[in-house]
Amino acid sequence: MTKNAGYVFSMARENVPVPGCTVSRTLWSAEDGGLVCFSLAAGTDISAEIHPYHRLLRAEAGVLEVFAGDGKVWTLKEADCLLLPPGLPAGMRSGRGAVCTEISARRLSMNEIIKQGQVFRLRDLVPYQEGRIVNRDVMKSQHMKLAVMSFDRGTALSEHAAPGDALLLALDGQAIVRYEGVDHLLHSGESFRFAKGGLHAVRAQEPFKMALLLAFNDV
Repeated sequence: MTKNAGYVFSMARENVPVPGCTVSRTLWSAEDGGLVCFSLAAGTDISAEIHPYHRLLRAEAGVLEVFAGDGKVWTLKEADCLLLPPGLPAGMRSGRGAVCTEISARRLSMNEIIKQGQVFRLRDLVPYQEGRIVNRDVMKSQHMKLAVMSFDRGTALSEHAAPGDALLLALDGQAIVRYEGVDHLLHSGESFRFAKGGLHAVRAQEPFKMALLLAFNDV
């Protein structure tokens, strides 16, 4: 992943649209997929394209329209997600400007709760349970996995290290992320990157939900 590890950041704030332009920024890539951030200025679009893999889009800011070759249009507001199937001609546009991320993957294993062509939110995929941490795997391929987790107030993941780079996206509430001995307060809408082998822990200050994108093999 191209982001530096060990600090709190916002996808939306770090990828503000350039007036009159569309911008793409590759954050992570592997043989079978990757993570890209797109920013679209007001009144711009990215033409419909056909890709041989699944694409999971998530609106980070603004209002994004996703349009398919058959005339179907989806409107994504902040935190909305949409899974696009392989082979579907689809493009993006925004009337007032938008920022979105795209996770792509070939040879994908997908949780059956996710339906292609339906708008959803990652934070709605797991409930809160008193005194517990709840985990649900969303999608995975040979080189990556996306999961969502909920934490009741005061619950925590003890210090550990991941076998690859990982990106944490805060979906609801706030938590303390300890990384290499330093505490960072993470709010909903913010993100944090762990480098491969970096020691980290997560403790919920209040009911907290997060998504975790784990890369097994950076290239």
